[in-house]
Amino acid sequence: MHGYREPLRIEEVPVPGIEPDEILVKVTAAGMCRSDYQLVDGYFKQVFPVELPYIPGHEIAGQVADIGSAVPRTAGLSEGDVVVVNPSWGDGTCRQCHEGNEQLCSGEGRWVGFGPPGGFAEYMAVEYRHAIPVRGNGASAPELLAPLTDAGLTPYRGLKKLRAAGKLGPGRTVAVTGIGGLGSYAVQYARLLGGGATVVALGRTDSKLAVAVENGADHAINTRETSAEAVQDELERVTGRRTVDAVLDCAGAEASVALGFDLLGPEGVLASVGLMSDRVEHRLFPFVGTELSYLGSFWGNHNDLVEVLALADAGRIKHNVTRVKLEDVNENLEALGKGEVVGRQVIVFG
Repeated sequence: MHGYREPLRIEEVPVPGIEPDEILVKVTAAGMCRSDYQLVDGYFKQVFPVELPYIPGHEIAGQVADIGSAVPRTAGLSEGDVVVVNPSWGDGTCRQCHEGNEQLCSGEGRWVGFGPPGGFAEYMAVEYRHAIPVRGNGASAPELLAPLTDAGLTPYRGLKKLRAAGKLGPGRTVAVTGIGGLGSYAVQYARLLGGGATVVALGRTDSKLAVAVENGADHAINTRETSAEAVQDELERVTGRRTVDAVLDCAGAEASVALGFDLLGPEGVLASVGLMSDRVEHRLFPFVGTELSYLGSFWGNHNDLVEVLALADAGRIKHNVTRVKLEDVNENLEALGKGEVVGRQVIVFG
């Protein structure tokens, strides 16, 4: 990346050296996220300024190619091991890091692909504690592992927050808005963590909604050019109710969040994990008068990712992945920006 709103250039760069507490990862797969498009487009320019030229990519799986001299044996890492990279690198000193939430680091935290060089390259240096070994069935399919570090991780944490808020369970309805890379996993977590709640997928594309149903949604409603009242009519037809108890918004668009609030019943909770727009609005009296709650949920921590990997290894997660080539990175980023990608595209090396 040589500039904002410029195509990425494929260039030869040196294999990075490693510090004593780092490992060298030979990248085998790197997921492509809409936030990669947003990085290039300038969305994160103020919050995540990068030093150009820069290598993006934050969904990473690979193999250990070298190990620093200070990496302890207790880390359980050997050359050739398959690893995924936890992309949130907190400084380890702030309260959030001490509580295990390095993705929320209030100190000198860093996020791979938005600061440290990312995975759209054949090699990268990683502090050993952020590399999670993967063994068993998953180790043979890096293109399925890489998306779990964001697309599979982010909605998982969001659903855990809705569950902790007591809004899932029998007789309740949870809606997932935005059936893209995150949403295709989110409907599965709504089924796995929902305790019997009815799962409704809300989206603007029939092909994506079909994936949601394949992945466990009980119902799917197309919201394109449709009023909130019309969505409520359809919701009532398929569930018997015009409202839902919880919403996981994987789009982050003004319209999707507004619709989510319009659908919430009294004491409902909306959790946002998507970042398409830069602000949202909602009428104050319905928010206060029906005691709604709005939760932000950012990425996930180390333990969240380990749990997601365990679910995948147990065969509890379906993947909607398309393998792509590095040389096609720019056209695929454009497709992401236009919302044309179903599931996740993953760059595969070698």
